[in-house]
Amino acid sequence: MVIPCYRSAQTLPTLMERLMPVLREVSARHEVILVVDGSPDGTWEVAAELARRIDAVRAVRLSRNYGQHNALAAGIREAGLEVVVTMDDDLQHPPEQIPLLLATLEGERLDLVYGVPHDEEHGFLRNLASRSVKAGMAGALGIRGAREISAFRAFRTRLRDGFEGLTGPHASIDVALSWTTTQVGSVGVRMEERCHGRSNYSARLLVRHAVNMLVGYSTAPLRAASYFGFAAGVVGLLLGGMVLWRFATGDTTVAGFTTVASMVALFSSAQLMSIGVLGEYIGRIHGDGMGRPTYVVCERAGSPDDAVPRKHGEPSVPARAGTGPAHAAAGSGPDEP
Repeated sequence: MVIPCYRSAQTLPTLMERLMPVLREVSARHEVILVVDGSPDGTWEVAAELARRIDAVRAVRLSRNYGQHNALAAGIREAGLEVVVTMDDDLQHPPEQIPLLLATLEGERLDLVYGVPHDEEHGFLRNLASRSVKAGMAGALGIRGAREISAFRAFRTRLRDGFEGLTGPHASIDVALSWTTTQVGSVGVRMEERCHGRSNYSARLLVRHAVNMLVGYSTAPLRAASYFGFAAGVVGLLLGGMVLWRFATGDTTVAGFTTVASMVALFSSAQLMSIGVLGEYIGRIHGDGMGRPTYVVCERAGSPDDAVPRKHGEPSVPARAGTGPAHAAAGSGPDEP
């Protein structure tokens, strides 16, 4: 299990109480990786204590808040078993639903399964923003089944080999997983209300996440800028033709200031929008050139090699063959998309 943790000091003990019996039931080999993503409260202290008390639990603390998907990348790279299950830390994803994910993964011989809530669990604006992001992922990024994407997912650990080189501060686990397989399914699951606090995934952060994915993993905005420039050129030609026709027929007044002003405004808008899109891509290139990390691990607890630094992608323990149908690893991160 890989669980990104952010402001979850109150929920983690209850989550572990419910999670561990489920894991013992579904697999003889299991581990829980709690990735504390720069949480400002006492989440790390709680996670470290759980790691000391429970053999199957390990805690990883990142040096600052990098975002949920970056924290997931850190946890997935730490996983040492055959299947990874990711879930949130706020108890909205019931641990009792994990067997359903694993049964679908094994029964349908899939590589990736999303747990889709039967009922939307957020407010209207939040749900609208979420649906818009998923629609954009399906359209612009061409991700199969994007409309069913959820933070509650199970996939085969070998898929991480397909995004071994994922670097930079704008990681997206769902996009990276889409690079590795088309054997993707979903299953309806029950969701619960948050026990404490509120989600840090606001509509604003979802929009920001959508922009990150569009610019970071797609050339669709560049194509859109080209199409817009072409459309503006067509409109400009039509306006020019209209001006010439009125001049030829004598239907003119003193120099057409309105027409000229309209054409200048139209082409200026097209140019500025295109420059803005290009600027987004150049900014990404600049950011990658600066070498900003995806994450930095500053402390570990509950692992035999707590103080031994590892390279990105190097598992903490060798992959092991288990006796059950599925073997799981888990962790959760911050609420930044």
